[in-house]
Order: sequence, then C-alpha cells, then structure tokens
Amino acid sequence: MYFCICFDNFHIIKMATYICKPKHYTQMKKLRLLVLLTIPLFFTSFSSSSYREWEPVFMKRVDLEQSVKYSQEKHVLKNPGKIYTKGDYIYVNELYAGVHIFNNANPSQPVQEGFIIAPGCVDMAIKGNILYIDNAVDLVAFDLVNKQVTQRIRNILPEPSAPANSYYYNRHNRPDDMVLVRWQVK
Repeated sequence: MYFCICFDNFHIIKMATYICKPKHYTQMKKLRLLVLLTIPLFFTSFSSSSYREWEPVFMKRVDLEQSVKYSQEKHVLKNPGKIYTKGDYIYVNELYAGVHIFNNANPSQPVQEGFIIAPGCVDMAIKGNILYIDNAVDLVAFDLVNKQVTQRIRNILPEPSAPANSYYYNRHNRPDDMVLVRWQVK
C-alpha cells in the first residue's frame, strides 16, 4: 500500500490515502502469472513417465558383415532419418535398419524400388554409383548398379550412442565378438 498526496498548482486540494499501483505493476502481475503457470510444467517434465530404460541390441560380428544386402521387398517407413537425392532417385534412411530407395522420375508419384538392409545404419552419402553407409561401427561401400557391397572398413565408426534419459551399459560385460547395432526400449 502506497500513500499518495495529490497536488494542483502547489496547493494541496485533497489529502487522501490511495492504494496506488507501482509503475510496473501490470508487468509484475504478468511475470507472477507466468511463473505460477510454468512451475507445474517444470515438475511434470521430470516425472517418471518421461523416463525410459533402453537396452543395447547386439549382433554377432560374422552376421553383421553378411547383413548388408539389397531387397526388392517394400518396407514401410517407420523411423525415417536422413534423405539423399541423386538423379531420379531418393534415398531415405530408416534409422538403425537400412535405406529405402525410391524412383522419383515422376515426382507426383514416387515408386519404392527396394531397400538396402543395413543394421545400425544412421547416415549415408553417395559418390558416383557408390552409396556409403554405416553398418553399426563399420563403413560400407555399396554399389548401386550391381546392388552389392564392394568394400567394408571395420571398426572405423563409434558405436551408436545411448538415447537421452537412458541407462548406460558397461562395455566390458559385452559378449565376445558382438557389435552394438541399436538401442531398444526395455
């Protein structure tokens, strides 16, 4: 509560007690309201429902090296990642699964031509007719004309990292000759 005295030409015409509002009263009121509304959001963002436990998915090294292959089967886009275009083709990464190949000669009706199965794949690049993809920790060169792997560089890439708010596994407890290819919810 503030006490105000009103003056008119230096004469006191009225002395009264007013409940005066400070200059920034409305701004303070808005700020108070904003703080009160954001407090519940802060606490709900850390609730147990937003926490997920993830577990690593492993594949035998021998199986991983035989896993990259071309399939003419149509695969549904479930978890798309990066998109790459070259000529009349669109390549869409299916996170941790492989690469979709679409013929985009008619942009109003692209046609899915095939799928390159590549467990652990999250990235790709194309140079000439070679598609470079990651196959978990390996870098693979895949010939798009002959539809086969032409080269593999083993253990050149880091393992797929654990998602946020996830459990961390101990690498030293991993079974022998196993490669981490993805993470899944427990």
